[in-house]
Amino acid sequence: MNDLWVKHCGISHTGSFKDLGMTVLVSQVNRLRKMNRPLVGVGCASTGDTSAALSAYCAAAGIPSIVFLPANRISIAQLVQPIANGAYVLSIDTDFDGCMQLIREVTAELPIYLANSLNSLRLEGQKTAAIEILQQFDWDVPDWVIVPGGNLGNIYAFYKGFHMCKELGLVDRIPRLVCAQAANANPLYLHFKSGWKDFKAVKANTTFASAIQIGDPVSIDRAVFAMKNSNGIVEEATEEELMNAMAQADSTGMFICPHTGVALTALIKLRNSGVIGPNDRTVVVSTAHGLKFTQSKIDYHSKEIGDLACRYANPPVNVKADFGSVMDVLKKYLLSKAPKG
Repeated sequence: MNDLWVKHCGISHTGSFKDLGMTVLVSQVNRLRKMNRPLVGVGCASTGDTSAALSAYCAAAGIPSIVFLPANRISIAQLVQPIANGAYVLSIDTDFDGCMQLIREVTAELPIYLANSLNSLRLEGQKTAAIEILQQFDWDVPDWVIVPGGNLGNIYAFYKGFHMCKELGLVDRIPRLVCAQAANANPLYLHFKSGWKDFKAVKANTTFASAIQIGDPVSIDRAVFAMKNSNGIVEEATEEELMNAMAQADSTGMFICPHTGVALTALIKLRNSGVIGPNDRTVVVSTAHGLKFTQSKIDYHSKEIGDLACRYANPPVNVKADFGSVMDVLKKYLLSKAPKG
């Protein structure tokens, strides 16, 4: 492909695209509190990145934050962010969908403002990523935009941003959207493959793309609307595919999250099938910084993931502490990298 781009949304305050929506939401909560509305704190269910963004912006505003996290299902780097920012963290023995159900019930009874993407304020902030893409291309619309999808607020936010720019006359069309899901948590993909017949939630299985390990997304209706109105496609990635794609991307100098590996897998599949052409301007959205997912990278490059071949693993080479051994290893390496012919 000669016109492929990666939009890195992980180079932000807490390392993910969730900052875009959370700064808007917490700003509005801050305003409501100053108007003496009965709000004591802000709460969310999270697979990691939402809680990091919520806790950081609440800490800056002096607002208590409450986080429901699924126990033993997110990376340590993600878990430490809300803890460090002073959030009240409840580690609950359920998955994200169970946490989401609980936070919705709790916020209906207590003076806690719900901060999940069910809240439209989040999407108002997240849609700015779509506007940024158009602005960065000098208002020349890309053919495709590929976005990882879990709770599915973000795919709708991208549609909302592109559609708004079209309505304002800044562009004359919108890109085709691709929502990329992990095969272990793929309710939208299955819904798409059924021809958008009756939606059925699934039990999300463990995936390295932990932030999208969601089987009953709250924004399903909005996501379906976005896909239908953008002539969109839903694709999926197995664990091996997403980890290999992540490793391939990292080898080019990026340092991406597994969720971006899901999006890159969708790109590879759609390009190989001819759906995306070699000259199509395509943007892959990278949703979080790879530093949040170092353990998965360590496991991959150590080849310590039981069911995966880890095709692109690059483990360190153990060498004796003497000049000859080091020279032998380096000569062999340089020979393998020397130009052929």
